[in-house]
This record gives sequence, C-alpha cells and structure tokens, in this order.
Amino acid sequence: MEKVLCGANATNMKYYFNEEEFGILPQAVKDELKVLLVKYTSDIGGAITLQFSDSGRLAITTYDPIDDIGAELKIKKMQQDNEEFFSQLEEFYKAFKK
Repeated sequence: MEKVLCGANATNMKYYFNEEEFGILPQAVKDELKVLLVKYTSDIGGAITLQFSDSGRLAITTYDPIDDIGAELKIKKMQQDNEEFFSQLEEFYKAFKK
C-alpha cells in the first residue's frame, strides 16, 4: 500500500503534507518538498503527488497536466536535479516506516 508523502493541486491552489505519517521530517525538508511541488503545479498545472511504495521507492504521480509533454520533461528534470534529495527521502522511509 502506497503512502502519500505530499501533494499539490493547481486547480484549488492547495498543498498537502502528510504530517501524521511524516511529521518527524525536518522543517527544511518539508519546505523543499513544498517548493518543488508548488513550482511544478504553477508551471504545468494539474496536480502532483509524491508517494512511497511498499518497497520504499519514491514515486511521482501527476494528474491532468495542461501540457503532457512538458509535464514529463519537468518530472525528469526534477528527478535529475533532486536525485540525492529523493534518495535520502527513500533511505529515511526505509529506516522509519511504520
């Protein structure tokens, strides 16, 4: 069962962080996640979530982007630019998952 870490939605201009499951993350990490997701939705539209799979892999899911090709390119760039950050999040999840 996947656990949602956070998400953002351009339509209703909302950001969600799963405080119940991941509240122990440092505030700087929470802030960085918010910046990444809100920037994505402001650039591409639609919605985006980050969630952990049962094996601890971080997955990015997008919904209804205005530009499908642009969304795909933006996700790939986000993954490349934040490879170490995302890897550290996966390590955190594997160490602390409930």
